[in-house]
Amino acid sequence: MGKESIDSIRGRRQFLEHYRVELTEWAPPVSVAFLVVLIFLTAMLQYRLGYMGSRYTAQKENITEALQNVSPVVENDTIEEETEENIQHEPAKMLTNMEEVHNLNKDCAGWIKIDGMVIDYPVMQTPEDEQYYLNRDFDGKYSAYGCIIADTDSEIGTGTKAADYQDGLAPSTNIILHGHNMKNGTMFGSLDKYRQQSFEKDHAIIKFSSLYEEREYEICAVFLSQVYKKSETDVFKYYQFFNAENEEQFNDFYKNIKEKSMYDTGVTASFGDEFITLSVCAYHVDNGRLVVVGKRIK
Repeated sequence: MGKESIDSIRGRRQFLEHYRVELTEWAPPVSVAFLVVLIFLTAMLQYRLGYMGSRYTAQKENITEALQNVSPVVENDTIEEETEENIQHEPAKMLTNMEEVHNLNKDCAGWIKIDGMVIDYPVMQTPEDEQYYLNRDFDGKYSAYGCIIADTDSEIGTGTKAADYQDGLAPSTNIILHGHNMKNGTMFGSLDKYRQQSFEKDHAIIKFSSLYEEREYEICAVFLSQVYKKSETDVFKYYQFFNAENEEQFNDFYKNIKEKSMYDTGVTASFGDEFITLSVCAYHVDNGRLVVVGKRIK
């Protein structure tokens, strides 16, 4: 190899070594600055991410709390619905006009009225002595006319049908009222007119008010009967029917009054219906009775 070639090689080596020295001398400042910038950016990024994370958590907690405040309280995974069964009813209040009459005599349990007839009387009920008002007037004084009397076993009721009687006590299936057959037609003396179907058609509605509600009954049967001896068992004793414990008992009463009726009123009834029975003395047999039965329609 010649001298020129060697010198040329040496020159290039010196240039490269000199270049490495300069690169080494300048590299540290560049690297430190880069690292500083990198660390700064990393710190800012972490701060930003931390801020956003805490803000998200706070917002999430606020939303959760807000939803809890407006969400319904759920127990056993069910929401209790307001139904007729769990509604608490206040006790029924007396009708204003009936309260006035009741205040005059606590034995007053209702009022009966039939438009176009003289029947427009208070109804008395004395469980301790059913016949107390048989020969007494409303004030308790002697009177041959007596009062209209509700049978002791008749439950007139202390609530209202509108509340399904959850505001009191439901009436019995059959309410029996007794009254004298006065010759002048007063008390139940005018019930004899129901022997004629033409009269019944024009006076078919019996209005009877308990102390708590006004009721109406449409006449479904008119028949003659009597008060039988206790020993007579194979007979229809209408005056012993007050409550239908089952459909069979109801149908037995209904079947008998329809079969005995003097005429077909066109009014039918089914299990669950209520009746009012007006009973008055009749003279076709000993201890005879004329009976008018109405089915409740209001």
